[in-house]
Amino acid sequence: MIPDQRREHILKLLQERHVLSINELTSMLAVSHMTVRRDIQALENDGKVLSVTGGVRLAARLKSEPSYLAKAQLEVPAKRAITRAAAELVRDNFTIFLDAGTTTLQMVPMLTDKVGLTVVTNDFNVVGHLMEYPNIELIHTGGLVSHADHSSVGQFTADFLSKVNVDIAFIASSSWDVERGSTTPSEAKVVAKQQLLRIASKSVLTVDSTKYGKFGTFRVARLEEFDLIVTDDRLPQSAVEEMRAREVELKLVAPE
Repeated sequence: MIPDQRREHILKLLQERHVLSINELTSMLAVSHMTVRRDIQALENDGKVLSVTGGVRLAARLKSEPSYLAKAQLEVPAKRAITRAAAELVRDNFTIFLDAGTTTLQMVPMLTDKVGLTVVTNDFNVVGHLMEYPNIELIHTGGLVSHADHSSVGQFTADFLSKVNVDIAFIASSSWDVERGSTTPSEAKVVAKQQLLRIASKSVLTVDSTKYGKFGTFRVARLEEFDLIVTDDRLPQSAVEEMRAREVELKLVAPE
C-alpha cells in the first residue's frame, strides 16, 4: 500500500473501532511502529484524527453542545486553573469582555477586587454574579437569547460590540483543533465572537483540553488569530508542538 492508501485504510478502521492502539495498527497494516506514527501525524496534521496515549482516535464532529448545567459540572479543576491564569492579565481600569460559558464564569470571583474595572458580557450568569459588586461597571450586550447557553447571540450582539473598545476579550469555545481552529455548532454564535477579535486589543481563548480534537460546523477563527490560548497541560504533545511551530501563543496550566 502506498501512504495515501494506508492512511485511508486507517480512517476506515477508526470508523469501525473509534480508537486504535499503535500496536493494533502495526499488526493490522503489517508495517513498523515508525510508519504508523508517521501516518498518524500526517492524518492529525490534516485534522482527521487525534493522538491519544498509545494510540489514535477520530476527530469528533460536535453537532450540539451539552446543556449549561451539564457543562458547569465538567472539568472544574481545569477551568479554575485556566481562568486563574487568564485573570492575571487583568489590570485596574481595564475594560474586558467575558464570553458566555462555564469557563469564563469561573473567572468572576477573581475580578471583584479590581479598581475601575468594566466588564462587558453576553452571559446572564456573569451579570447575575457581578450585580452585587457596584465597584465594577457592568454592561450586557443584549441580543437574541440562547436559552441553552444563558446568553445573547446573533447579529444584534455583534452590532453592539462594534460600538465598544475592549482591552482584553476572553473568548470561550466548545471545540477546537490546529487545522480547523475554534469552531461551534451554532451559527448564531459566530458573528459576535468574530466581532470580538476585531474590537479587542488582546484576544484570549480560554478552553480546556477535553474540547480539543472536536469540531463544529461553523469556524469562528484560526488559532493564529488569537493573541493567546490558555488551556490545561493535558493537551496532546503533538498538538502543542504543532501550535508552537505555527507560532500560536500558548499557555499551559495544571488543573487545580
